[in-house]
Amino acid sequence: MSTYIVVVDDEPDVEDMFKQNFRRDLRSGRIIMEFALSAPAALEKVKTIPDPSLILILSDINMPGMTGLEMLPKVKAERPNVPVIMITAYGDETTRKRAAELGAAGVLPKPVDFSGLASRDRRAPGAGCVGPLLASKRTRAGTGVMSARTLTGSR
Repeated sequence: MSTYIVVVDDEPDVEDMFKQNFRRDLRSGRIIMEFALSAPAALEKVKTIPDPSLILILSDINMPGMTGLEMLPKVKAERPNVPVIMITAYGDETTRKRAAELGAAGVLPKPVDFSGLASRDRRAPGAGCVGPLLASKRTRAGTGVMSARTLTGSR
């Protein structure tokens, strides 16, 4: 079974950055990354990926049309067990609090620290969101779900 990560960002170059930084995992088939340029497109992609293959959604907050924060409750309604990490250049405390209230597992700053994002070390910059998921695709009784604490490295 394939393991999917969905990345949502209205900037097309984000796809190239993720593909470059996760090239080994992508080439080996450990993960499949799906990319969406808008929140509505992401919601459609999420519907097509079978359970429990989808392990993580990474979404920009500021996008034209539907924002990442507007998408968040919709995607959580569709996939309540899939962690959603919001990514933003404007990571003020109000934004972080609102994202948490809407169900985000965490908020990461832009530019994304890819070395920390892929790390299995939760103390690494970027919180090691993807590494722990890949290291243990099946967690919490086989659901493919990890806690927000595991994803963000918070204690």
